[in-house]
Amino acid sequence: MVAPPHPPLSPGERIARWRLIRSERIGPLSVLGLVERHGSATAAIAALADEPRSPAIAPADAVAEEALRLEALGAGSLVWGDPDYPPALAAIADPPIVLATRGRRELLARPMVAIVGARNASGAGRRFAETLAGELGAAGFVVVSGMARGIDAAAHRGALTAGTVGVLATGIDVAYPNENRELQARVAEEGLLLTESVPGTGPRAENFPRRNRIVAGLALGVVVIEAAERSGSLITARLAGEQGREVFAVPGSPLDPRCKGTNGLIRNGAQLVESAADVIDQLRPQTAPVRRLAPVPTVRNPAPGGPDGAAALVLEQLGPTPLSVDELVRQCQLSNAAVAAILLEFELEGRIERHPGQKVSLR
Repeated sequence: MVAPPHPPLSPGERIARWRLIRSERIGPLSVLGLVERHGSATAAIAALADEPRSPAIAPADAVAEEALRLEALGAGSLVWGDPDYPPALAAIADPPIVLATRGRRELLARPMVAIVGARNASGAGRRFAETLAGELGAAGFVVVSGMARGIDAAAHRGALTAGTVGVLATGIDVAYPNENRELQARVAEEGLLLTESVPGTGPRAENFPRRNRIVAGLALGVVVIEAAERSGSLITARLAGEQGREVFAVPGSPLDPRCKGTNGLIRNGAQLVESAADVIDQLRPQTAPVRRLAPVPTVRNPAPGGPDGAAALVLEQLGPTPLSVDELVRQCQLSNAAVAAILLEFELEGRIERHPGQKVSLR
């Protein structure tokens, strides 16, 4: 992982990072790789201009227009590398490069707990989520969730007084689901809304798992309340585990299909939660003096033989079957940014193909 620079980003570098993430075929991992390889996004854009197969870089005018649109909506922007970019989120494998923000950005400096769960939650599940969120807020934690109906909405309501962060899968100006429109407006006023989607973006299936990685990445731990065996909440729990966060689950009746996922999490090692004290006791040591970030993997970088050796190592692991980038990093024991840079080179050479879910394969 490339550490955000210090002192703060220059205006030109900030715009350059924004331009890169708004360019075709460039995602967060590619931006990290380009910055590590070239030293800055500004230098990366200049280098890509000389690459015959390089993606078209978004113009500065487009970024300026997006910034003005956010301002008109009463929103702001947070770019990877900004001084107030959350360090816990910066530590994940693919941090969002640009976040639209609306509300109390100072909440990002406080320790957070994520609460997620079923959209079709039971009345008991919603009550527990609201109570848990209120008690965690009273203990000094900010509650983060995904602004969905059910458990998410209940958690936001319970934490409004103390502070809550809603992570959207849509644009900052789009309320989804519609029944949460009033709640979303209250979170924007009393808490904080975040999204990496551009204004005007409606609900798209591929953006919800990407939102979930932000929910997990912001938090010290994730509490799951009611989740079916195949649900987005379990994706968030898996991402939390991969990011080195604590995973908690509230047990439920084995007769209720909404509890099969949470009971399965407990069976597989998640910490059982019956009250806020179960979460607070586990996370309190991590809140002082600093957050615990994701564990730093053992990194072999550069690989024997220099950059060419690292590229050969990555190439050796690839085949026609799509492989997740995270798994590629683990197998090669290289840094996330190094693998991202190598994959970008392979992509420019036409040697690999990218697939949904951050997976790649040889062409």
